[in-house]
Amino acid sequence: MSILNESLARRISDWDARTDAPDASVAPMEGLSYVRGPSEPPLAYVTIPQLLSGAVSRFGPRDAVVFCEQGVRMSYYDLDRAVDEVASGLLALGLAKGDRLGIWSPNRVEWVLTQFATARAGVLLVNINPAYRPAELEFALNKVGCKALVAAGSFKTSDYSAMIRSLAPELEGCEPGRLHAARLPQLRSVVLMEEEPGAGAYSFEQLRRLGGPAQQLRLPEIDKTLSPDDAINIQFTSGTTGSPKGATLSHYNIVNNARFVTDRTSLTEVDRLAIPVPLYHCFGMVMGVLGAISKGAAAVFPGEGFDANQTLDALAKERCTSVYGVPTMFVAMLEALEGKPRDLASLRTGIMAGAPCPVDVMGRVNSEMNMREVTIAYGMTETSPVSFQSLVDDPTDRRCETVGRVHPHLEVKIIDDEGRIVPVGARGELCTRGYSVMKGYWQDDERTAESIVDGWMHTGDLAAFDEEGFCSIVGRVKDMIIRGGENIYPREVEECMNRHPKVSDAQVFGIPDERLGEDVCAWVVARPGAEISAEELREALKGQIAHFKVPRHVRVVDELPMTITGKPQKFVMRDKMIEMLAAGA
Repeated sequence: MSILNESLARRISDWDARTDAPDASVAPMEGLSYVRGPSEPPLAYVTIPQLLSGAVSRFGPRDAVVFCEQGVRMSYYDLDRAVDEVASGLLALGLAKGDRLGIWSPNRVEWVLTQFATARAGVLLVNINPAYRPAELEFALNKVGCKALVAAGSFKTSDYSAMIRSLAPELEGCEPGRLHAARLPQLRSVVLMEEEPGAGAYSFEQLRRLGGPAQQLRLPEIDKTLSPDDAINIQFTSGTTGSPKGATLSHYNIVNNARFVTDRTSLTEVDRLAIPVPLYHCFGMVMGVLGAISKGAAAVFPGEGFDANQTLDALAKERCTSVYGVPTMFVAMLEALEGKPRDLASLRTGIMAGAPCPVDVMGRVNSEMNMREVTIAYGMTETSPVSFQSLVDDPTDRRCETVGRVHPHLEVKIIDDEGRIVPVGARGELCTRGYSVMKGYWQDDERTAESIVDGWMHTGDLAAFDEEGFCSIVGRVKDMIIRGGENIYPREVEECMNRHPKVSDAQVFGIPDERLGEDVCAWVVARPGAEISAEELREALKGQIAHFKVPRHVRVVDELPMTITGKPQKFVMRDKMIEMLAAGA
């Protein structure tokens, strides 16, 4: 062992002795960017069905889920009965523990019922992005070998039924549950959320009635075979570089993360949590649904997809105390409030995640939406998802400039290119180890081994710690711009641009340059009613940041390309910008 490693090991051993208590500080080990979360509250070694069963026994008559657009309201007792109906139906389809079922739908009650029913039957739920097109659906279903697919009939401009039938025309001539499709060889059953599902498919209501006493009696026996360590959920990563990867999560992963996330917002059974974020993503199904269930709170779904006015109406009507969203959602709600005020006095807390929150947006959310205890969270699908989160009483600047402090039972380190832990304050790649790290990428040992090394999940995010353990995300390892040998972090430039009174949002990225290697480019959205020019923005940045960080190319656009979860797609902007410059635009 080298002298350096001996010294580091000795410091860690000494630090361990000082941080053994349950209320141990999450400040970094002296001088180094390594933190360990508190050891309390303890981890729960339970399955999703056990989590739901506990909530039903404690909070049975209380509201469990409310779907405003569908007009559905279920108590915990109602939810429990409906979940068992659907789980029995899945068994009647011939699904068994370990099989995979895909869910392709916006936020609907059928999504949540399927989420719990698959867990009840030991079937892995495979989350499929509602924005997927046929080729992406085909890849996802075949990659994990889905035996069944539950899908909405349509959503916005997506005709799911037609896309499924284009991939599996054999549906037209088969009995429901007996599909044999050339392009989807392992798929046997298609269930559509339609009264008239068409040839070869079941309706969701038929699925609920499909199981009988025999299947109902099997459920308690299946319970005995379930382990918290079993894989139960597969979520596909964005696939911006190469084909999507199926992050495989266990009951233990997501149940505990849901508990700790809602602990930090002080959620209890008297709370009503609004979930306008998509269910197919961890934000909706883990932090949202499982988080609410873990506390006995009500989960309120304003609509099938996010709409600012629809969400505000639900917040007021259902007297919600908490709401989740990405910053762009909160900006949209603040703008909608200006046109039509609502009574949001019941609101207290919530979570902003997915992107940095500008200070002025946080201030307005605190005051105009009454969310004085809103928290910021950071994580990734592969870590179930949250690793860092602020506390409800952290100062506003800490909640905007950082993503809070490490979650319980996790270790996090920041490393340099050679894998060494960097000093506090230095930038490097964030790595996470602990209960939340996924089991791996489904049937992809090579990419799993690239991402998880000695138990450490390499996030690909650039971060830095301060002396108190607050973490700042400064960009993506792959997003860093190297211009003429100078390292430029887009986040830093974006923060400067977002402070401009005429700017609603700004995204900074690098584009190829023959002389410099890369040059800096920005896409900007102006505030409603404001007009701003590229030159005005460039002039405003001079003196705030070094000259080489000022974007050479600035485009003022009406909107930014976003994922369905509200994250900006920089690779789309980069490709489009390269095309525009090549065309002389």
